[in-house]
Amino acid sequence: MALLEVQQLTKNYVRRSGWRGLREQKCVVDQVSFSIARGETLGLVGESGSGKSTVARMVLGLVPPSSGTVRFDGQEVICGSSGSELRTLRRRMQPVFQDPFAALNPRMTVAEIIAEPFRIHRRDSTRPPAENARELLAEVGLDESAMRRYPHEFSGGQRQRINIARALALRPELLLLDEPVSALDVSVGAQIMNLLRHLQQTFHLTYLFISHSMPLVRYLSTNIVVMRAGKVVEAGTCEQICRFPGETYTRTLLEATPELPGS
Repeated sequence: MALLEVQQLTKNYVRRSGWRGLREQKCVVDQVSFSIARGETLGLVGESGSGKSTVARMVLGLVPPSSGTVRFDGQEVICGSSGSELRTLRRRMQPVFQDPFAALNPRMTVAEIIAEPFRIHRRDSTRPPAENARELLAEVGLDESAMRRYPHEFSGGQRQRINIARALALRPELLLLDEPVSALDVSVGAQIMNLLRHLQQTFHLTYLFISHSMPLVRYLSTNIVVMRAGKVVEAGTCEQICRFPGETYTRTLLEATPELPGS
């Protein structure tokens, strides 16, 4: 059984247009389907506005789909279900967002940021919070001196490492990586990509990796789904998509961005 199954996922928004305020329906995700096996990475790639992030929000249960289903480990993810049900699911799947600074509370120290998931999910740890924070920071390549500092004292790459440490706090099975290196320099982004690959091997993580960059997706992914204007235009293994793209749009994505340094 796949860890994550997305079937015929569709999202429509109703908006008013024109001076009469006529209501019109806009489809931003149109019957998207894919699955991810445990320990694998699915790369969801497409240009800005293709619907990738909307898919991620529906997977997390933050936005209700207009139709279709999301199943995590056989259990349907239903937006608006009881808090305890969603809380249990979200312990097992955690997001890492695009902007590493906006995702961190500037008034909290790093130790407080990393301890926050335990408080939100009401999980008691057998170890002191400082020990948990120290271990998680070490896993992402930061030392314990970071614990007493605030987000503005770090570089962009260091902030994203803190975001990843927080995402790992509850030992999730699935990470949703929504453009995790697009706000970083190329060389720093390459370091974060290497870290993500290392963490996946160490903790047997499953990734949904969202990006507009095909070389980044190729570096990390097992399988790839290419989206354009809310629809899946091509899907297959990483080798199939990158070596033998069947769509002109996919070839354009492959040629649009430089290779990842060191890949």
